[in-house]
Amino acid sequence: MEETISLQDLFDVINKRLKMIISITLITTLLAGVISFLFLTPIYQSSTQLLVNEKESGDSSIYQNNQVQTNIQLINTYNVIIKSPTILDEVVKELHLDYSVSELIEKITVANETNSQVFTVSVQDPNPKKAQTIANTIADVFQRKIGKIMSVNNVSILAKAELGEHPNPIKPNKKLNTAIGFVLGLMISVGLAFLLEYLDNTIKKEKQLEELLELPVLGIISEVTENSISPKQTKFRIGKGA
Repeated sequence: MEETISLQDLFDVINKRLKMIISITLITTLLAGVISFLFLTPIYQSSTQLLVNEKESGDSSIYQNNQVQTNIQLINTYNVIIKSPTILDEVVKELHLDYSVSELIEKITVANETNSQVFTVSVQDPNPKKAQTIANTIADVFQRKIGKIMSVNNVSILAKAELGEHPNPIKPNKKLNTAIGFVLGLMISVGLAFLLEYLDNTIKKEKQLEELLELPVLGIISEVTENSISPKQTKFRIGKGA
């Protein structure tokens, strides 16, 4: 016997356990909100931009065709050097930071746009002022040391990290976390509702009885209480014919 489920059956299951669905969804939403707003440490980000651009000499057309491409290719090397102990050891010493180079590396992100001579150094820290100071110090140290490391003089600071009057943390995203908590709670509660319905094998409708026994319902006997005319409980009578 093939069993099919209609949209009405789905709505009936949801409506039957609507209180449970709402309760679980509210709990997960509130939990996600409380954790995001009260327990997760805000992280701030500050960024500085550096330009790789050799001073022009000789024929400008040759410069445009060759030197720009060389500078772009060098950026990949610079991305590695800027996070190396050679640079970061100096940063730690200058700022008297209370963590190691390996811990500082975890706070740094270096990125550049495709075919661009500009790359960005970003630093994340719970203290926005500290993030700004570290980003600018990394840029300064890198600009000073890259000439000795690579025997070039083609790096300049395009834009220093600035600290706004009211900096906003980049994470946690409190609204997004709360929304995720809502969606997750809704999915869990609806799934649980259908699971409980699947595990519930009691017969509640005459249609279920007909499908189970493959016999027609001949009549319905209703139980009536002394103080009420309306049926309190329905009993089924089945048979092989009318």
